[in-house]
Amino acid sequence: MAPVISLASVSRSVPLPDGQVLRILTGVDLHVEAGEHVAVVGRSGSGKSTLLNIVGLLDSPTTGEYLLDGKPVRGLSARRTARLRGQTFGFVFQQFNLLPGRTATENVASPLLYASGREFLRRGRIAREMLERVGLGGRLDTMPEKLSGGEQQRVALARSLVRRPRVLLADEPTGALDVDTGSAVMDVLEELVRSDGTTLVTITHDLSVAARADRQFRLDHGVLSEITADALAAATAHRETL
Repeated sequence: MAPVISLASVSRSVPLPDGQVLRILTGVDLHVEAGEHVAVVGRSGSGKSTLLNIVGLLDSPTTGEYLLDGKPVRGLSARRTARLRGQTFGFVFQQFNLLPGRTATENVASPLLYASGREFLRRGRIAREMLERVGLGGRLDTMPEKLSGGEQQRVALARSLVRRPRVLLADEPTGALDVDTGSAVMDVLEELVRSDGTTLVTITHDLSVAARADRQFRLDHGVLSEITADALAAATAHRETL
């Protein structure tokens, strides 16, 4: 069976006003199996978010090949790409991006407004069930501003998973949280994706978050390389940045 995500020699560059070219990613190879948790670590400006945007079909590589479930995505129409993105991916970001003036249930149900049939008709019930799964059954009608940071991130997790995506892309999911709250959110996230068999790709600068993944990669000046277990352990022990 083909990997869910397969990038081969992927690069991303953009032209600058002065005629030079900014190279963001260079020759990236990445293969992620179904149900696997992969973490990518790197400093700010290393190209992590660009890589995540390419994987999530929000951006396209300049060169190289991207296969999703063994099928190339290059050349798909904008409409087909958007449909494939909606069917395949869920997104979690550092900023919770909850809708103000909407309850936790309404926020989680919002992606189901674009569903059809029973999923659309049952959107409130589905949202409530998902909030129960992330431990917020007692906060269903609470507005975002009345929730703690950890609770807001759990609402964001529930919203990202409410349509049962096969791949969850998490960009600094604990970046706005303190250490203990971030660890608790990662516990919830990992339990959800494990129980549903969801593939998880986490972008982070936090080595303790990266260490929870099945495999870890370092992105440095647009070049992706796998981190050995010994290197990760040594860096974590000394609180270094890989």
